[in-house]
Amino acid sequence: MEEVYINALGAYLPNNPISNEEMEDYLGKIHGKSSRAKSRILSQNGIQNRHYALDKNQNSTHTNAELAAIASNAALKKSSVLDQDIQLISVGTTQGDLPVPGFASLVHAELDVPHCELANFQSVCASGIMAVKNAYAQIKAKEKENALCIGSEFASRLFKASRFEAQGQKSLPFDTEFLRWMLSDGAGAMVMENKPNSTGLSLKIEWVDIKSHANEQPLCMYVGQMDNPDGPLKGWLDYPNYEAASKDGAINLKQNTRLLNKVVEVGVAHYFELIDNGKIVTEDIDWLCCHYSSLYFKQPIQELLKKGGAHIPEEKWFSNLTTKGNTGAASIFIMLEELMYSGKLKEHDTIICMVPESGRFITSFMKLKVVGNAEKTSPKYAIREVQAPDLNIDSNPTSEWLVRQLTQIWIDFENKLLEVPIVKQIHQGTLSLENYKLLLFDLRQQVIDGSQWISRAASNIDISLFELRSAFIKHTATEHKDYQLLEKNYMALGESLEKIQFGEKNIGSAALSSFMFQQASKPNPIDLLGAMFIIEGIGKRLAGYWGNLIQDQLELEDNQVSFLTYHGVADENHFHRLEEALNHPLMNMDLAAQIAKTAKTTALLYHLQLKELGNY
Repeated sequence: MEEVYINALGAYLPNNPISNEEMEDYLGKIHGKSSRAKSRILSQNGIQNRHYALDKNQNSTHTNAELAAIASNAALKKSSVLDQDIQLISVGTTQGDLPVPGFASLVHAELDVPHCELANFQSVCASGIMAVKNAYAQIKAKEKENALCIGSEFASRLFKASRFEAQGQKSLPFDTEFLRWMLSDGAGAMVMENKPNSTGLSLKIEWVDIKSHANEQPLCMYVGQMDNPDGPLKGWLDYPNYEAASKDGAINLKQNTRLLNKVVEVGVAHYFELIDNGKIVTEDIDWLCCHYSSLYFKQPIQELLKKGGAHIPEEKWFSNLTTKGNTGAASIFIMLEELMYSGKLKEHDTIICMVPESGRFITSFMKLKVVGNAEKTSPKYAIREVQAPDLNIDSNPTSEWLVRQLTQIWIDFENKLLEVPIVKQIHQGTLSLENYKLLLFDLRQQVIDGSQWISRAASNIDISLFELRSAFIKHTATEHKDYQLLEKNYMALGESLEKIQFGEKNIGSAALSSFMFQQASKPNPIDLLGAMFIIEGIGKRLAGYWGNLIQDQLELEDNQVSFLTYHGVADENHFHRLEEALNHPLMNMDLAAQIAKTAKTTALLYHLQLKELGNY
């Protein structure tokens, strides 16, 4: 079986932090009256700040799926997994945005990544760990190589004052009032893979253990039933209509606070079982990430551990409950994200995660081992200003118009490139060796066509346009061996020549090459100067820069990146020949417009080529 690693974590807490004093500004005062229970509940739970995806008019600022997607993108940004390579999205939440379909489907739609498998877990706090267990098991069993795992919660919209006022309630029952001051919104995500990060730290998952105690425990935290949680189940759908269920308070989220101490007891009992089974050695624990809904429960947990001979010193406990709030299924993700990037972890540290759930009593644990080198982190690169390659051509109304068009086309093109996953990884220092190989593999299939379409274009230029024909022929002479340099780089990375030579174009490369050959086959295809502006501009403006970044972050030799670094120098000279061609005396507005349109089309297709890496 494979080992499984958490290689990147992301978190998202919507809007600004909200203090205890501000909570009713967002949730609203029921019938204009301040809560009498609020201060007592807050003094016990210890939360000082939390986040809501609501504004002060109780309007939603996000959906739960949006929270999940933003956290996911934050995690993916730190990882070497490309969006199009995600194989599994495993999601846990208490309540999605819709009863049907599953929440994972809504998150997948929000992320807009290609087809992949989904796993959807709906519970309370433990649903996030359930999602992790599913992803862990699939990677462990070699079903998947990677997974995006998410915990997300949007609890605040359940507690808007307008909901309770519409039910005709003058005051809230304590089982609902209690949760109103306990829960908050947020999302966390992790990228899991079958190999650790090449730089920095990873968290190796050693095991995940989940137990339900529903066979022996009553409902504790629930929504959908009004009274008698210990009796026969009668859910909100059994009411004659939705209005009756709402008026009866059946759709309110409630918690039987009298049972909460039992959650602590069954959680600690499960912990002791793991010790007895040899899964946990208390002395080996460096960090305990314990999800508890309130600081009130921390001391009872500590006391029970101490009585059982499993005392964990205070300095080993890690929680951000007081600053981030109780985010339910997302809490362990948000906790681990802060710890992972805190600078506190070191190689070989052991982390135990404890996530109890009061719904109908689920306890869950996870053991992580810190691997990698904290000293060796991904390099950070300054963000370069987007600029078009300079064009030095004659000053006249036509050329000035063309320069303005090409400049704007380039700026739009480079800005769009910055959102392409492979380009983001190059600039962020998170590119993996495998993704660099993929880049070379896909570029080669298009680069080999370059000299051919330029030659075809030259053959279709009339002899009366001798200078332009010469410019195309000279360009062919410098381009026709480029693909060989690329192949040598690929082989220097340990790959075979046959593999890259028998590769096929990705869908973007196929579209780009088809367009080039189509244009080159037309009589006097002078408009291809626009295509040359984009392609040579990539060489002049980006290729050498990318080559240097890739060489630095992957610690490569010159002969492994020379295709890119060579073009950073050589295409400066190629660009001068392009400028000479654009200065041709027959240049007119009609031809200039065709050149600009071909440049715009080429930019779009080149962007597609990089966006669709690996999509054949």
